[in-house]
Amino acid sequence: MIPQDYHMHSNFSCDCQWSMVEMCQSAIERGIRENGFTEHYDLHPGERCRDWFRPAPWWEELAHCRERFAGQLTIRAGIEIGEPHLFAAEAAEMLATLPFDYVIGSLHWVGNESVFDPGYFQRHDSDEAFGAFFEELEAMTRTADFDILGHFDVPIRTAHAIYGGYDPQRHEAAIRAVLRNCIDRGIALDLNTAALRRPANALTPNLTILRWYAEMGGERITLGSDAHHPPHVGANLTEALQAAHEVGLRTLTFFEQRQARSVPYVLPLPAEVA
Repeated sequence: MIPQDYHMHSNFSCDCQWSMVEMCQSAIERGIRENGFTEHYDLHPGERCRDWFRPAPWWEELAHCRERFAGQLTIRAGIEIGEPHLFAAEAAEMLATLPFDYVIGSLHWVGNESVFDPGYFQRHDSDEAFGAFFEELEAMTRTADFDILGHFDVPIRTAHAIYGGYDPQRHEAAIRAVLRNCIDRGIALDLNTAALRRPANALTPNLTILRWYAEMGGERITLGSDAHHPPHVGANLTEALQAAHEVGLRTLTFFEQRQARSVPYVLPLPAEVA
């Protein structure tokens, strides 16, 4: 059994074509006990998905799935807000509309440059690109209202094709500042497996960052496949849990109405369907 998948999307996100029902069916088939839909809510002027999310019909579909899959799957109401520190008023207004269970804060832009644009990494060397990203991430984790930090070092997804890997130790001070913000403010880390399914072949955050987090006293983690279609629901989450166990993190964090609780997990887990 996979305890949770707290980062997944449906066709209420502009980059996903699959229904909430189909994503839930996949979660049940993979033995996931609890999942959360975290549709994109993006406000950056450069976002192609800007203003896509429609909370009212999304909530109706979520309620339908909760009724349909009652007793098989616990379904949480999440949301993934891009750059919540830059759009604090809009984020607060959105969060007041529905009883969300948790909020993922994600950084997709550094200024006017997207970290999913290869050009960002072609215009800057590795130290500049990652340094600017972690500097912005520190500001976001220090000031914004959210519960889970999404895909900590997500630039590796695109940067890998330009630089190969990157050395987090070259950014240790900035990364530790982000981790300190998360620990002090009770923000959980999203152990995001999407980059394990890409050429980068990396968990985000990577093992070095995860080890620093544990050494600094961090405890809150969630598992997230970042699935945008059914075959990826739950994918590689066993690997994420094994990484957490390796660095000494022994509990997962679950959310309900933005209240966190820690639950011990057990290894080994059965092999998952990739």
